[in-house]
Amino acid sequence: MMDDLLVERTESGVAILTLNRPDALNSLTDALKVALRDTLQNLQTDATVRAVVLTGAGRAFCGGQDLREHAASLEAGTGSSLSTVTEHYNPITTSLAEMPKPVVAAVNGMAAGAGASLALLADFRVGGPRTAFLMAFANVGLAGDTGISWSLPRIVGHAKATELLLLAEPVRAADAFALGMLTRLAESDEDVLPTALELADRLAAGPTVAYAQIKRELAVGGSGSLADALAVEAEAQATCGRTADHQNATASFVNKQKPVYSGR
Repeated sequence: MMDDLLVERTESGVAILTLNRPDALNSLTDALKVALRDTLQNLQTDATVRAVVLTGAGRAFCGGQDLREHAASLEAGTGSSLSTVTEHYNPITTSLAEMPKPVVAAVNGMAAGAGASLALLADFRVGGPRTAFLMAFANVGLAGDTGISWSLPRIVGHAKATELLLLAEPVRAADAFALGMLTRLAESDEDVLPTALELADRLAAGPTVAYAQIKRELAVGGSGSLADALAVEAEAQATCGRTADHQNATASFVNKQKPVYSGR
């Protein structure tokens, strides 16, 4: 039996997470959600990992919740079908959104429902001609989850988020790129993962402490007050100012040299 989640680590410090249920469009079973939840939590504190790539095996990124498993749970009346939000989806969302290192989603093919939510939680999303997003929740009589009510309005605005969630119509690659749902659009679908890995390698070689603090600033500044933003900026700069990366980069600038970052 193959693993539902493949984890590969590169020499450059990139962790590649591959949702590995290609025959089911990488739909999310409880087993896959547990594996993803626990792996992401471990990566948060793994100092050897400097960037994360999330992708799917086969012809889709992720088809969202496995509805066969969900239907069986509903029929059995166990109550576990909806507890998955608090047990799995919410912790996964928190780990992705608060990951103190860059996250790149290689969105190969369809990203639907919770699969779209996962992709939109990444800092960068790379797609190809076949990439599409579908906020499929309303199509099965459900509200959004996996942080979609937080991430989607931040990317496309409130009005467009309302349209995409209520009408639940596919967003094709070109439109997704125009809306900011994709940050890079590769020329071919075969180029999606290599493009994402190239970007992740670049980020892994950068000042990862500063990246983590920038992400924290944006999380607060995007919805908090000016006072909140200024307070976080002061904390973030104090943290970054104590790093070897800042000191070395400053010295490199003065000496007209290219800085090398250690993530410390």
